[in-house]
Order: sequence, then structure tokens, then C-alpha cells
Amino acid sequence: MKVFVSGCYDLLHSGHVEFFRQAAEYGDLYVGIGSDKTYLGYKHRKTVYGEQERLFMVKSIRYVKDAYINAGSGVMDFVPTLDIVKPDIFVVNEDGSSEEKRQLCEQRGIKYVVLQRVPQAGLQPRSSTELKKTGSQIPTRLDLAGTWIDQPYVSQYAPGWAITISLEPTFEVRERCGLSTSTRNMIRKIWPYQLPNMDPETLAKLVFCFENDPERSDGIISGAQDSIGICVPGLCRHYYDNRFWPEKIETCYDESILSWLESHLIMIPMEPRRPGCSVVEGKDITTPKVKALAQAADNCWQAIMQRDLNAFAKAYAASFSAQTAMFPAMIQGSVPHYINQYKDQVLAYKMPGAGGGGYLACVVDDSSSFCQQHNEAIMLTIRRPGL
Repeated sequence: MKVFVSGCYDLLHSGHVEFFRQAAEYGDLYVGIGSDKTYLGYKHRKTVYGEQERLFMVKSIRYVKDAYINAGSGVMDFVPTLDIVKPDIFVVNEDGSSEEKRQLCEQRGIKYVVLQRVPQAGLQPRSSTELKKTGSQIPTRLDLAGTWIDQPYVSQYAPGWAITISLEPTFEVRERCGLSTSTRNMIRKIWPYQLPNMDPETLAKLVFCFENDPERSDGIISGAQDSIGICVPGLCRHYYDNRFWPEKIETCYDESILSWLESHLIMIPMEPRRPGCSVVEGKDITTPKVKALAQAADNCWQAIMQRDLNAFAKAYAASFSAQTAMFPAMIQGSVPHYINQYKDQVLAYKMPGAGGGGYLACVVDDSSSFCQQHNEAIMLTIRRPGL
């Protein structure tokens, strides 16, 4: 008996393998795979894995007798493959069943079988839809010093550096919490699961231009530190002088420095920034305050390069003080409560991004020990080049 199934199988997972196993119980299993062109036309986005790679993976599964790239288009793209295989049985999952498929099988004398989605014993239920919601590996970013200098209405008073690290999404990246989720969500519209393999600075500029569409009606320009912090791996600093894009970008991929940072940085979740709250209300931007922000960023970079923990904590705290001196509304709502709760247990603290809530990003003596004593604390993993 010949058995036929069809699908995209882009994010190949245990649910697919179990489906193949169950279908193969009816006979020799043949698989039709949606082409890259069909997927793009149907889903309006590219696949994560090209059709030849998907074909290779599916053929490698021991339950599969053979597999083909479907030559048709749309939801019935498998019809040409069906004519090649000439199966006795067509198997579909319950959520992939349709009256059109059922009638096609009836016309051709093919038995039509609908399977329930049942995971292999001991495994979690899997579906591509759920993986797309939760499985994105798009990084996020943490700004260490100089936040706000990437806005020309700040750097017009004095130029300076912003310092960021790109973070692996090893924790839940919550919305409205200062980790650049708006930029991250923009990226996911183009590349839902992972960043493309290309020059990081070019990628960052593409993301910046995509997010800041000139037709935006709100007139807000997202700072370049968000796209750079996400797209450029490792530790990075970028220099702003009354322009939206930095004049220069410098990176550090030194493993001893990245590991050192990971051993001294943690984050503590707070309540998200409240809807409708404005962190720019009451802003007071002056040349001395911007110069203080720029100097703190300089000191922070030098301390990191020298792996001087005390100097790093001092500069980190000075940068946050300079930010809140210009934007006092960064501290509002329940933020003072969290600061008071942790300020005596850490070496320095700040809020990522624009503040108003989200996380306390803290410098500590030892991140591992701190997280063992505080279950709520989050250890950070800096993204290395090539990942």
C-alpha cells in the first residue's frame, strides 16, 4: 500500500515525525513538500529552510519511503505529486483536512484518512504555529550606558557614545519593558525566527530604515541604538553627533570581556511600563547634563575594557543618574519600590531603554551567586559573532 502526506515542514519538529510514524502504519509513506515559491505566495514570507534542505531532512526520517518538492501552487500544490505517487491512501492531520481534499480523493479512488494530533508518549504537543509564536531566536539588546544620546535632540547639546550588548533570548522578552521589543517585533515581520547571515552593521541600518518608515504618522524616530544593539553581536559602542545614525561603531568580541560582563550583570523583572505613560514629560536637557551622560559612557567603556568592576559600577550608576536628570519621568509608578528593595544588594542599577518600568539591570559581585539567592533574577547570555 502507498500512503501520501503533504505539507511545508519548514520548522521540522517532533509533531511532524510522529505524524509520519502514524501515517507509515498504513503502508509505504511518500511525502509532498511545499516549494519555496508556493510558501512565499501563500504565507507572504520566506521559509526558514530552503526546499532542498527541507527535502533532505524529510527524506532522512526513517518512516519516509521517499519525498518530492510539490510542483503545484496554493493549498492544493501537491496534486502533481499525487499523480506521480498514485497512492492508495491520503493521510492528513485534523487541522489540515478540507472538503476539497476529501472530494479529490473520492474522485480518484483514494482512501482519505484524518489523524488526530497526538504527541509521542512523554513529549509535548508540537505545531508549527505554536513554534512560530514562541520559537523566535531574534536577539534583544541591553543598553549599558549613554541611552538617549542616539536622539539628535539630545546629542545636539554634546556628542557621545551609546553602549549596548546583544542578548540571546534565553528568557521571556516581555513587551514594554525597555528591551527594544518594538524594534524586535519589526524585525520579526521580515525574519520571524532568526536574523539573516549578513554584515551586522548593514543589517542594523536596514532594520532602522524599515522601522522608521517616512510615512509614520506619529513622527517618532526610534533610536538607532535599538537596531544596532539587536543586530550587532557582542559588546558595541556607537558615536552620535546630532544625527540619527552614528558616525562610527566599535565592537568588542573579546571572550574574556564578554564572559566578565556576563558574570557581573543580571536583570530583575519589574512591572511593565504603564500604557499611556510618557517618559519624556518634564524633560530637562542641557549641555552640562548631556556632557555628564557622554562622560559616564566613556568611563563605562574604559572600565569594561580594563575589567575594573568598581569603576564599571560607578560609571554605570553615573550614566543612569545623567539619564534621569534629563528625563525624571523614567522613574515612576512602582519603580521606586523596586529600587529601594534592591539598591543595597547590588553595586549599581539602571533601567533599560526609556524606563518607566520593565527591568532593573544591575551590576553585581557575581551573577551566578546573586541568581541563586534571588530566584526572580535573570542571568544574561551575550550573543557571540556567528550565532
